[in-house]
Amino acid sequence: MTEAKKVLFITQAIMPYVPETELSILGRRLPQTFQEHGTQVRVFMPKWGHVNERRNQLHEVIRLSGMNLIINDSDHPLLIKVASIQQARLQIYFIDNDDYFQNRLMTADAEGTAYSDNDERAIFYARGVLETVKKLRWCPDIIHCQGWVSSFVPMYVKKAYRDDLAFRNCKIVFSPNEEWYDTTFSGDLAVKASFKGVNPEVVHEVVGNPASFSDLYRLAIAYADGVVMSGVKESSPINDWVSSSGLPVLQDVNTDILFESYQNFYNSIL
Repeated sequence: MTEAKKVLFITQAIMPYVPETELSILGRRLPQTFQEHGTQVRVFMPKWGHVNERRNQLHEVIRLSGMNLIINDSDHPLLIKVASIQQARLQIYFIDNDDYFQNRLMTADAEGTAYSDNDERAIFYARGVLETVKKLRWCPDIIHCQGWVSSFVPMYVKKAYRDDLAFRNCKIVFSPNEEWYDTTFSGDLAVKASFKGVNPEVVHEVVGNPASFSDLYRLAIAYADGVVMSGVKESSPINDWVSSSGLPVLQDVNTDILFESYQNFYNSIL
């Protein structure tokens, strides 16, 4: 059986950079555990506005920054920053941009209103991570996407980057989280997501117009090779989408066998 020796974690939240939640705990524990077992890992998260750069000693990586990503006919500079969790010896790459992440919280503002451009934020994050991995000349076996903000990664890897050496042979796992906002995005998500081999017709095969927050999960599941359902409630419609997809599924995992469970799941997909 082929083994996952290089794993790219594209996550939404990692302790201690954001408050402790089930997602942020797993966002740290999973890559740390794999690294401790000898797996090569790369870890990405957005530089949300409440990530304290000075306290966490983030610094910009000039050689990786500087690219402009065009989304919705506007240029958005890509900034790459890094920091290390010293006790875990784990390096984290942060995707940053003044329009989408600086001075803005994770999913919703301080009043609890979801940002209307969360779709664009997720598009920028996905493309920013994939372009950075290309610059690193690193070829993962598994890409594990965690949270709504990583939801465009599976489609871009399968369509826009399918012939790229960095991603040609990798498999993609998606972990949805229980954030659920009744939000409709402004404009046509399919047009905003267009890039290389991704055109509006491709996106509209999965999502409607206007698209809603739930469409982000549906899009990720449509292009993933496996799904991790840890923490998803039985009443969530995510269960129906995953069931109808026919994808391999990893359910709740005992933390005492975290590495073994995920490694076996990754290897089964490979």
